[in-house]
Amino acid sequence: MAPEEQVLAFIAHHLALGASRLWLYFDDPDDPVFARAASLPRVTATRCTDWYWAIRGGRADRHQNRQARNARDAQRACKLDWLGHIDVDEFLYAPGPVSNILSSIPANVPNLLMEPFEAMHDPSLPDDIFTARNFRGPLSRHHRPLQPAIFGPAASVIPKGNLGHTIRKSFCRPAVKGISLRLHMVFLNKEQLRASFHPDLRLLHFHAQDPVVWHNSLPFRLQRGAYHWPADIKLKSYLTGASEEIVREFYQATQTLTCEKIAVLQAHDRLITADLGLRAKVQALLDDAL
Repeated sequence: MAPEEQVLAFIAHHLALGASRLWLYFDDPDDPVFARAASLPRVTATRCTDWYWAIRGGRADRHQNRQARNARDAQRACKLDWLGHIDVDEFLYAPGPVSNILSSIPANVPNLLMEPFEAMHDPSLPDDIFTARNFRGPLSRHHRPLQPAIFGPAASVIPKGNLGHTIRKSFCRPAVKGISLRLHMVFLNKEQLRASFHPDLRLLHFHAQDPVVWHNSLPFRLQRGAYHWPADIKLKSYLTGASEEIVREFYQATQTLTCEKIAVLQAHDRLITADLGLRAKVQALLDDAL
């Protein structure tokens, strides 16, 4: 359950980008943020009540499965050309209007992928709800040789090249027969669709930019969340039961940047620098809603 200001930041940012409609699903049906979100223009908010899940085959135990079901629910309701699935701590980023990017995709292309760039911690920045200015791209595939320079000793426990997910998030054409939008991927007739990352549409992921929030969420992520997947087995083993000092050193090495690291990342197109101005966007949204 995200705080109200974070939900509003998510809404304000994507409406400012030109989203025609946002479908929001509240896993906690009693979430007090629901009423505020539901009252905003171009937002469809849904409480995930027992009744909601009952008519969809029952409430899945894993939150990832519930998210995938919600994506399919939004797809059934969506009459737009494109639909994407992202979380409340993920923000679309593009050098130009997102609508122009999507409209330029050939009509026979049913999906596109967004590469996740991870928000870095910077204590010098003023609070902006989700606060970061530098976002590091995954250091995997042909960027893997950069890991020792960027992660230092921690490189051996995060071989996938990001602390958060590196898989992708997707857009799809919801009207295509047989297409299904999932948590990260898109399927067509039950077969996963392949695609390359779009060079101009990326995802800014606020996974661990707040050290206190990250530390508090670490037990869940190790047991059932982001760090329990096979790709994170080394990370899970390293952090499970680690001392406070080791955890702090790990965070400092992987979630903060020096001038030297910034230069390396910039040279390899692994850094996005952006001021999202989320508090200003939220204020503008609320002013317009009056």
